[in-house]
This record gives sequence, C-alpha cells and structure tokens, in this order.
Amino acid sequence: MRVLHVVGARPNFMKLAPTFRALAKRKNVQQVVVHTGQHYDASMSDVFFGELGLNSPDINLRVGSGTHAQQTAQIMERFEPVVQEQRPDLVLVYGDVNSTVAAALVCAKLLVRVGHVEAGLRSRDRSMPEEINRLLTDQISDLLFTPSQDADQNLVREGIPSERIFFVGNVMIDTLVELMPQAEKRVPRGLPARFALVTLHRPSNVDDLVWLQNMLGALEQIGQGLAVLFPLHPRTRKKLSEVAGAASPNGVRFLDPLPYIDFIGLESKASVVITDSGGIQEETTFLGIPCLTVRENTERPITVECGTNTIVGRDTDRLQAAVQHIVAGATPNRRLQSRIPLWDGRAAERIAEVIASL
Repeated sequence: MRVLHVVGARPNFMKLAPTFRALAKRKNVQQVVVHTGQHYDASMSDVFFGELGLNSPDINLRVGSGTHAQQTAQIMERFEPVVQEQRPDLVLVYGDVNSTVAAALVCAKLLVRVGHVEAGLRSRDRSMPEEINRLLTDQISDLLFTPSQDADQNLVREGIPSERIFFVGNVMIDTLVELMPQAEKRVPRGLPARFALVTLHRPSNVDDLVWLQNMLGALEQIGQGLAVLFPLHPRTRKKLSEVAGAASPNGVRFLDPLPYIDFIGLESKASVVITDSGGIQEETTFLGIPCLTVRENTERPITVECGTNTIVGRDTDRLQAAVQHIVAGATPNRRLQSRIPLWDGRAAERIAEVIASL
C-alpha cells in the first residue's frame, strides 16, 4: 500500500510524526510526505521536522503565503500532478488548514481515497476559515479519524455513514507524550516561579490592530503581578510592528518562535496559558494547566468540559479577571489525562491498524 501524507502548517507536523512512525512498522506500506509550503518560515517549518525525528519532506510544493483562495488554488494546482505521478492508495490529510481541504478536493476529483486525521471537530462558527475547511474535508473523506467522542457525534449528525468514522484518540497527544521527557530536560533555568505563557496568531485577532493594542495593554497589566512570556508567531511580530508602543510593554517578554520541545517544556511549567490556538487547548488539558482561550468559541469543547480551558473571548477585561482568579489559586493545576478516552499516546497505532485492514 502506498500512503501519501499532506502537511502544510506547524500543527500538521506534530500529527504526522506519530502516524508516520506507526505506519512504518507495518509491512508493505510505502510512505511519501508532501509539504505544501503553507508555512514556509524556517522557524515554523524546517526546525520541526528535525525535532520530531522526521526526514525532510519528499516533495515540497513551496506555495507560500497568499489569500485563502490563492493559497488553496495553488496547492490544488501543484498537488494534482503529484497525485497522478505517485498513484497513492490513500492520502492522509491533517487538521483544518488550507492544505487539508485543498488536497482532499484534488483526491476527491481523482477518485483517490482520503483519510482525515482529526476529523469531526466543530466550532459552529462559519466565519472561521478553519471551520469551512473542516466541514468540506469531512464530507469528501473516505476515512474519518476522530480525536474525541463529540467529533463522532458531529459527523453522524451531518450524515456521515458510521462505517467511515473511526474514534482513535488524539495524535497530538501522542507526540506530547513522546517528547515530554525531553522537554522537561530542556526547560531553561532562571524561569520566574510563576508566569503566563501567551501565544496569538489567528488573523481575526492579530490583524485587528485596535484589539491587538488593547491586548498588549491587558498583558502589561497582567505583567505587574505575573511574568508574561510571549513567543511571537511571524505574523504576530509583523502586526506588532504596526502598533504604537508595542516594542517593550512592561512585564511582557517577547520571544522568538520556539521549537516544539522547548515550547511544551515552558507550557508544562506555566501558571496559566493564554492562547487562540486549538492544539494548545488540548495540550494544556492533558498537562492539567489552566488555559484561557482568546476566542468566542472552540472546536474542542472537551477541553472546556474538563475544566482546564475557559473561553474568555476577545474581552480583555474578562481575560484579566480570569488570570487574577487563577493566580489567587481558585483554579488549581490538575492532571486530567485519565478522564479523556483514548488520549493515551497510542492514537497513531489505532490509525495504522485501520489502514492496515484496508
């Protein structure tokens, strides 16, 4: 069997790594990795392959940036001849980025089977490009590998036949489990005893310069009582350069993008994580770290149900109040991994079992 993996952005790489290794243990499985180049900055792409123990991609489409339409169209145009040349038996796509839906559409037109890893997640907010990508990819995929039981329920409600749905668990947690021992050894010395870790990258947040300036003001207020560490996504750094007074807010320490292992080491030591990332909501839930999500909704409601994740929206006053609540000790850190079915570090093995049975 010939399996072709399509990845394009940082979160995809963490999901690819355990899946690739699990399939490598199977006889008669050939694997090809295609990187669309959606994330092309070396700090957001190249470094992660080496860190995750992956060879460089076999094929790089080098699409780069652009509008959603431009990026999706270029991926489709460049990916189609790859599929025709490689003739895969199955194409695996990951997550909810433009690369995901673009590759799935190409395969659907060419009648090549598609497996969607991390299927079924829903925010119910169609203003989010990722939600459109999720909905479309799931409708045209042949195998839907879900991370949680609510994802299964979403797919059934949308008319997906149950025989195409496979509840396997969370492959992101597979990578976290594997790399956490290394991460603990790489936690830098001299960290503040208590600190907030911040990540912001979604265009709906960082492209809104008025909101971004208000957010920096809120982080400066938080920084008066709690150190704030803020690794900057390239897009966020660019937008901050357009905000007056963003160079050196008191109590906020800007960092370069961190390698994944370094980041999860910091994450595991944080008093609170403030983010608009989906994957970080999952990681903090597994690690038992309080997370404040700076969005109006989440496609990962299980993290809210577990009690580690709070949706504070874009309300900076609410964010500051929530941080104070956590710092005061009202939300203690908790280890909750046993409460989430199949978040056990073996999701990729279950995916490989399904594929091997085809």
